Amino acid sequence: MNDQIKLAEASVLVEAPRSRVWQALTDPEIVKQYFLGTTVTTTWREGEPVTFAGEWKGKHYEDKGVVLENRPEDLLRISHYSPLTGLPDVPENYHTVEYRLDEKPDGTQVTITQGNNKSDSEAEESAKLWEMVLGNLKGLLER
Repeated sequence: MNDQIKLAEASVLVEAPRSRVWQALTDPEIVKQYFLGTTVTTTWREGEPVTFAGEWKGKHYEDKGVVLENRPEDLLRISHYSPLTGLPDVPENYHTVEYRLDEKPDGTQVTITQGNNKSDSEAEESAKLWEMVLGNLKGLLER
């Protein structure tokens, strides 16, 4: 992801095994519980589409992308486009979103990196959103 211009990054240590964190990242029923009510639809196979649908700040959205890489319990990387940006649906307006899991003595370090943000302020807003999502994930898995 070094070729991306502006990066947004968020990370959290979750007191849970990697297998459980991976399940939470890829099981649509669990995703919906911590990811702001988002409905995710995908096979998670590389090259296959992924959609995220729900409501954000009172507006319905249906974001889309493609699964770029899937290494179970290690790395998940997707492309991501949101019509809510108001930008045209062209490749240069897609983000890359990478979910990385690293085993630690106290659990699993989850790091989300979003590339191809158009500005520092977009990267900052995205990082805040990912921090909130990861906080929700941590809360759910440590209950």
